[in-house]
Amino acid sequence: MSRIDFFIVDVFTIGKKYTGNQLAVYLGDPPTSLMQQLAKEINFSEITFVTSNEPVNNGYNARIFMPEVEVPFAGHPVLGTAFVIQRELIGHTVDQVNLNLEVGQIPVTFGEDGVLWMRQNQPSFGHRFEAAELARILNVDVDDIDQRYPVEEVSTGMAFVLVPMVSLDAVKRARVNLDRLRALLGAHDAIAPAIFCTETIHAENDLHVRVLDDIYGAPEDPATGSANGCIAAYIVKHGYLGADRIALRAEQGYQIGRPSLLHLEAHIVAGEYVIRVGGQCEMVAQGQLAADE
Repeated sequence: MSRIDFFIVDVFTIGKKYTGNQLAVYLGDPPTSLMQQLAKEINFSEITFVTSNEPVNNGYNARIFMPEVEVPFAGHPVLGTAFVIQRELIGHTVDQVNLNLEVGQIPVTFGEDGVLWMRQNQPSFGHRFEAAELARILNVDVDDIDQRYPVEEVSTGMAFVLVPMVSLDAVKRARVNLDRLRALLGAHDAIAPAIFCTETIHAENDLHVRVLDDIYGAPEDPATGSANGCIAAYIVKHGYLGADRIALRAEQGYQIGRPSLLHLEAHIVAGEYVIRVGGQCEMVAQGQLAADE
């Protein structure tokens, strides 16, 4: 029997354990079939595997799995995995850890205030949907969607349908019709709707976000770095807040009892987007998995 060390980390916390988004990080390279089984077994929105104990091309190889499928990129797994690598594999303070993912190498920097930051890839803006289509899927009135701005598919490595809402009440009331969602997204790359508004639970925050991603076997996500990166790009592109440079605080996870905080920064330089998403991490538990050789 071989043993694989694993760690459970909360990512995008509000400064304490048992908030933010749970992540299991495994240090090892078992067969892909076992990786997928473990993702279903632990049933977090994602788990990761660090498959190289030493840097490869100045980064650590990593893979990300949802309960039903491997994915090329996801936000909170990037930060949580870098946190574990710095703590367990490097063993001392560093300014940056690079992760080698399917979408390319993603750098994670460590702030003195305890916030980890990822630089996300250039966004792509895809299909635009009718507000009425999403209203039917979300079980809200079409007037609950802020139709001054588009309902649009956006990706920085993982695609979401971004839906601006008119109020916090509208965001809270949304309930996904999964059959309608699957029918709509079957022809597109997006994995879930990400709905948001500028009315917040806590006055110090700027956005309230929900990501309703039941499609790949995960329930509503407590904190979604990839979706929030897409939202940051969308805000800059469409002048959603009337500014071409943003530094925002996004709250998420409150409807499912996992309050989370994400820091978003975005602007455009020489035609290219600079998108950074940050958050705090907390170590929760660690152990060893006994795996058949």
